[in-house]
Formats: sequence, structure tokens, C-alpha cells
Amino acid sequence: MTRRISFGYLYDFRNPPQWRKPWAELYAELLEFMVWTESAGFEGIWVPEHHGSEDGYLPSPLTMLAAVAARTKTIKLGSAVALAPLYHPVRFAEDCAVIDILSGGRLEMAIAVGYRQRETDAFSVPFNTRGSRTDEFMQIVRRLWAGETVTHESRHFSIKNARIMPPPLRGDIPLFVGGFSQKALMRAAKLGDGYHGKIEGFASYVEKLRECGKDPSAARLREHDLNFFVARDPEAAWQELGPYMLYMHETYAQWMSENEADYDMADDVDVMLKSMTLDEFKASGQVRIMTPKDAIAHIEDMLERAPVEHFMMFVPPGLPVARFREYAELFAAEVMPAFA
Repeated sequence: MTRRISFGYLYDFRNPPQWRKPWAELYAELLEFMVWTESAGFEGIWVPEHHGSEDGYLPSPLTMLAAVAARTKTIKLGSAVALAPLYHPVRFAEDCAVIDILSGGRLEMAIAVGYRQRETDAFSVPFNTRGSRTDEFMQIVRRLWAGETVTHESRHFSIKNARIMPPPLRGDIPLFVGGFSQKALMRAAKLGDGYHGKIEGFASYVEKLRECGKDPSAARLREHDLNFFVARDPEAAWQELGPYMLYMHETYAQWMSENEADYDMADDVDVMLKSMTLDEFKASGQVRIMTPKDAIAHIEDMLERAPVEHFMMFVPPGLPVARFREYAELFAAEVMPAFA
């Protein structure tokens, strides 16, 4: 019997110059698509965070999540990921509590430390403190969500008698931790409700749960695969999707090369950092476009390897939403029923 798994999409709201449209139009189209995914049976809407990008990569995930919460009724929503070092914990805790109320208790957040120094510089946060700052941030946020009055004095935060009101509906909000490094996996095990990342990191995450004295059977994994698509004709789909996915690859390759960061869990980091032509990118095999039958087999294999509870896919930047909906409709009609 195939184990159940839920599915959703990540939306970065980029508006690349070569395919640019009015910002209000882009936002409206994506919000309408999100509403449709709920009606089609998808169970997750997720937004990331970056700052200062020329293509407008979403800089304000909490604002966007509030809009999503107001437009939807049942689907889970959250960050994937929010950059924890750039937030004050009291403001973050308050804003998340309000979104949780707006959504009727559907909010699930994921955070990470980030890897672009220009972003921490813009927020006057020392780049080399982002790990320790995030650890403190998570502990303070959890205490606030639990209803405590928090006084905290440390290297990173000076907080006196802070209390949030109203509280989140459930008295807490799931807080996953993302990242590829061993430090990120330990943070997920020690402080998080689960790991938001790649299946390749799951074994290390479980080992770190053991090191923290926690039950490995309670491990939670949300898998994100930004390069996974389903189509009846994968070659024809590549011709359409390839340029948009190459754009995404080139952007990340540039960003990840800006400064040294901790990628010790990313076995394919050399490929991720390399600039490519479209033909080279296709040959690299990074983008996987499968028929519905092959996609079902791929996901079944993934579930044999780890207890993935949610599989997060991606809406490519620049691709007209109306065109992408055809891929999502096929996935909903012919792949999701196998895991219901």
C-alpha cells in the first residue's frame, strides 16, 4: 500500500526582465493560481525570501502569506524559507500569530540562516553571526508563541517583558529548519519541528536527532524539488520550460558564488555553481521532466527512502501562469490520486 503524501508549490514571485509584466498583474495571476491549487487538491502554498534582487524575488514573505490566508480556506501555507537573521523575534512572532489567526491555524513556517552577505549587510546584521542569532531567535519565538512574557539579554537581542497578543490559534506554529550544512541539520534536530530540505540530508538529520536525545521515529521531512515536472511529452516540455529553468539556475549560481557559505551537504554543489548554456544545462540532468507513470514511480521510491510528508514543487519564474497550469492540472489528475 502506497503511503500518503501531500503536494504543493513554491512561488518566488520573480519578474525577470526578459519576460517582465506589470507587478500588480503578476501578483494577481499567482494569487489566482494559488486559489485554484486549493480547489485542485494541492495542500501547500509556500513562499521564499530574498532581498535586493533585480527580478523582484519576493522580499516580504509574511505580507504575501497574509494575502494568501485571506484568499484561501483549507490549504496549508508558510515560508520556505524565511531568513531568520533578518527578523526581530518579537515582530516575527506577532506577525506569524496574526497570519495563523487569519488562516484559521494553517500556518507552517520554515526558516534558515541564508547565504548572501549582501542581504545581512543591508539589514546591519554581521554575516558571521547569523547561525548563533538564529538559534536565539528560534528559542525566543517559541517562548512568545507559548504565551510567556520574555525578558532576554544576550549578544544579539535585548528584550524586556515582551508578550504577544493575540497568540497563535494552536498555542504554537510549526517551525521547520532548512539548509544543507551539518549545522543546519543540527539546528533542525535541536530546535526545529522538522527538516525542510532534500532527502539526501535525511539520514544525517535523523542521526542528529539521536545525538539530541530525541526519538528518530518522530523525524519530519518536507522535501523541496525545484527541478521536478510532469508532462505527457517530456521533450516538448523541456523546450518550453528549459529557458525559464536555466534563468533560475544562473541566478542561484551567481548568488552562491558571491561569498563562501556552508554547502557541505550539497553533493552537486559544483554543478549548482557552474554557469551553463541551455544545451549544457539540459545535459546536466538537473531538470527532471517525467510522464505521470514515471513520476509516480519516482515518488514511491522517494517514500521508500524517507518518510517525506510533503513534496514541494516550483512555479518557474517568467513562465506565464496560464501555461504552467497545464502541468499542474496533469499532476493533480494523474499523479496525486496515487498517494491520496
